[in-house]
Amino acid sequence: MQKTGAEIVIECLKEQGVDTIFGYPGGSILNIYDALYKHKDEIKHVLTSHEQGASHAADGYARSTGKVGVCMATSGPGATNLVTGIATAYMDSIPVVAITANVTTPLLGRDSFQEIDIAGVTMPITKHNFIVKDVKDLASTLRRAFYIAKSGRPGPVLVDITKDATAESTEYTYEEPKNVLPFTKDITEDDVEHALTLIKKSKKPIIFVGGGAILSEASEEVRTFAHKVHAPVTDSLMGIGAFSGDDELYIGMLGMHGTKAANLGVPKCDLLITIGARFSDRVIGNAKKFAQNAKILQIDVDPAEINKNIIVNSSVIGDVKEVLKVLNHKLEQMDHTPWVNEILELSKRYPLKYDHSKLTGPYIMEEIDRLTDDDTIITTEVGQHQMWAAQYYKYTKPRTYLTSGGLGTMGYGLGASIGAKIANPNKTVINIAGDGCFRMNMNEIVTSVRYHVPIIQVVMNNHVLGMVRQWQTLFYEERYAHTVLEDAVDFVALAKAMGAEGILVTKKEELAEAINTALNMNKTVVIDCHIESDDMVFPMVPAGAAIEDAFDQDDLIK
Repeated sequence: MQKTGAEIVIECLKEQGVDTIFGYPGGSILNIYDALYKHKDEIKHVLTSHEQGASHAADGYARSTGKVGVCMATSGPGATNLVTGIATAYMDSIPVVAITANVTTPLLGRDSFQEIDIAGVTMPITKHNFIVKDVKDLASTLRRAFYIAKSGRPGPVLVDITKDATAESTEYTYEEPKNVLPFTKDITEDDVEHALTLIKKSKKPIIFVGGGAILSEASEEVRTFAHKVHAPVTDSLMGIGAFSGDDELYIGMLGMHGTKAANLGVPKCDLLITIGARFSDRVIGNAKKFAQNAKILQIDVDPAEINKNIIVNSSVIGDVKEVLKVLNHKLEQMDHTPWVNEILELSKRYPLKYDHSKLTGPYIMEEIDRLTDDDTIITTEVGQHQMWAAQYYKYTKPRTYLTSGGLGTMGYGLGASIGAKIANPNKTVINIAGDGCFRMNMNEIVTSVRYHVPIIQVVMNNHVLGMVRQWQTLFYEERYAHTVLEDAVDFVALAKAMGAEGILVTKKEELAEAINTALNMNKTVVIDCHIESDDMVFPMVPAGAAIEDAFDQDDLIK
């Protein structure tokens, strides 16, 4: 059947089961939008306020479901506005397909109006990208893009299509999507046996879980493995939710703002079993001093991550879920009770703590935790609020904590919350922001209102750029260079002006009522919580220090 390139784009999206696209139209991509109009009952298009919001929404859709998120933009500035969202997805291995349109083929390379080499721009921040100039290549390229995005280690793929390729016609034949099978070809018997030997010899193991465990849907296998090995479990920011925060073996997050139990426990262990984690600098601190007393076993789908940041003693390369299935089958029940008790004692000795006499970020997160169910999805921006959301809300399920871990993108969370809520209409979705982050992409409140997407936006409003100010307080002798937000923005009035509801909270006693009101309104609500400017995130590991050098407010007093 003859179809135009624009029609082929829509047919290929339907092939892949795409039900929602986030985007913003423009001249070069107009043919695709015209074709999409004819299929508006089959594919929902969400017009965001800014293309960056579209890329973050596609990311949130993908993180919360495991499906491929899709965003679209026109050439030039439309395409470049997707870049931060694409990079965010790339750093956290999130499957997103970004479709852009470019000027016609004869105008490429001539500095034409709204022309940009978006494939060149995004080459370092995509798993793969394509430019399609011939309509005959379009269907096969789009199918490859979706397969690449979700196979092996997931990631974003960009497909740039010239406008003439969207207008020309060619033969189109429907194809079933190619099955994406777990990556298992590099799981070798020798690697598995070596791993088993290390595990069986260990007397003091700790399990460190990363985002790869969530991406491979391995949560149940991780739980089984942890209880078979009988070892304390810590996680990275990206791994939160892969192992239940309510489990008796869970000791909290590892790294710069991890718990003291995790940061003091890892240096004591004799085997660190790392599952789907890449040893980020925020996790390991001083690499030369990381886990010096331990052998390290790393399980990861990407061979490039083995020995990249930390030299390991053993590794098993393959899909985390499949590797754990093999290990769980071969392992017998182990008992490390004295060791587990030793680490759990650290948790009792060094609990997370904060000032309960006033409204604070930790209190806000604990109240949200108390008033919401386990299916609630928390998205965040980046900063102090992000860490409090990681520390003080107990996540018991995967894909319920969505945050920009690798790139650390301020402005990520609101778009992501819209994508997550559209993908999960029956779940509560709450975005946690600081006032600095919120103002970066707060225009997406308009998007949530327009499409009746009832997300809850909580702003921890401390009138400063909190995390940067914390560093300035601790390490820059209180030189607050450009981190004080001295303005008179009224977020409650602003929310109402954008069609949402706004609630002001200045006291602890007002918070529960505000949250319950928002939960019961079934509309977009902004809760503006005023907290103190100098509240800090603890524990903290100074830059370049070993993780065992973590300190908290009690250490500052000493």
